[in-house]
Amino acid sequence: MRRGWKRIPGSCPQNIKPKTSVSIIIAARNEEDNIGNTLDCIIQQKFPKDLMEVIVVDDHSIDKTADIVRSYAKYGVTLIQLNEGDKLNSYKKLAISKAIACAKGEIIVTTDADCRMDNEWLQSVIEYFESNESYLVSSPVVYSNESSYFERLQTLEFLYLIGLGAAGIGNSKPTTCNGANLAYRQDVFYEMGGFSGIDNLASGDDELFLHKVAEKYADKIGFCKSRKAIVYTDAKPNLQAFISQRKRWASKSTKYKDKKVVILGIAIWLFNLAFIVSLVVGILIEPSLILLVLIVFILKVIVEYYFIHLLCSFVQRKELLVHLPILSLAHSLYLVYIGIAGNMGKYDWKGRTVN
Repeated sequence: MRRGWKRIPGSCPQNIKPKTSVSIIIAARNEEDNIGNTLDCIIQQKFPKDLMEVIVVDDHSIDKTADIVRSYAKYGVTLIQLNEGDKLNSYKKLAISKAIACAKGEIIVTTDADCRMDNEWLQSVIEYFESNESYLVSSPVVYSNESSYFERLQTLEFLYLIGLGAAGIGNSKPTTCNGANLAYRQDVFYEMGGFSGIDNLASGDDELFLHKVAEKYADKIGFCKSRKAIVYTDAKPNLQAFISQRKRWASKSTKYKDKKVVILGIAIWLFNLAFIVSLVVGILIEPSLILLVLIVFILKVIVEYYFIHLLCSFVQRKELLVHLPILSLAHSLYLVYIGIAGNMGKYDWKGRTVN
C-alpha cells in the first residue's frame, strides 16, 4: 500500500485552460442544512462556466432541499426530482443515471450534498483527467471540522480507506473509491452499461462501477493526488449513524467479482477476530496469552503507522497520529462486528430501510 501511494505523482494545478465539458451531479435527499453550502462551493469554482453544468437530483426529499436548489437556477443549476414511489432498492444509482441521461458534459463528476471544496477543485481534477487521458479518476475525500474525539478517530480511519483506494490505483489494481469525489467519461459509463448488474444494491455507485471499468480499462484509472482536489465532508456525529454507514459500505463486499479481494477481506476479518478472541481469553482464562496479544498489537500499530502517516502528511493532519493506538484497537472490534452485520439483514440509509 505504501508503494502504491508513493507511485502516484503529486498533482499541482498548472492553470492550463480545460478543454472538456463537465457535468457535476449531486444526488440529494433531505439535505436542506447542507446543499446550499455545497452549491456555493461549486458555483465559485475557477472553471470556465461555458464548460460546466450542475445537476441536482432531489431524491424524494420531505424538507426544503428542492426549494433551496431552485433558488440556484439563476446560476445555471438544474433540478431533477424523482417520483418513483417506494419501490426501489437503489435510488441513488437511479438518480445519477437520470442526471447522466440529461447531462451535456463529456466528463461526469459526482459529489455529495454535504461536501465542501476549494475553488480550484474542479480545475485540479479535470486537469489531471485531461493530461493523463483518463477514463475514470478518483480523488481524495477527507473529514473535517470535527467536534468530538469520536469524529477525530473517524477522520483518521477514513484517511486509511482513502489511502487504500489510492494505493490500489497506484499498484494498477483498483479496488475502491468514493463517490463524493469521482469523475468518469460519460461515454465510458454507457459502454459499461451504466449501473446494470449492480443496480440491485442500494450502495455501490462508486466502487462497484470502478470494478466494471477496471475489468477493461484498469490502466485508464487514476487518482488525483492534489490537496486542491480534496473534497471535505463531515464524520458521523454518533455511533449509531457510523455503524449504519459502515454496514452499508460492507454490504458491497460479497459482490466483488475479483475473488482475491474478497479472500483478502476475509483473511483480515479472521485476523481481527483471532486478535479479539485472544484478548478476551487472555483476560478471562489464560493470562499467558496477554504478552502475545500485546506483541501482536504493537506490530499492528507499527505497520499501520508506516502507511497512515503518509496520508496524514498529505492532508496536513499529522496531529491525528497520536490517536492511532486507540483507533487500532477500536477498529478491530468494529471490523469483526461490521463484517457480519454488513452482509446480513437490512440497514437504514437516509430514512429508508434497504437491503
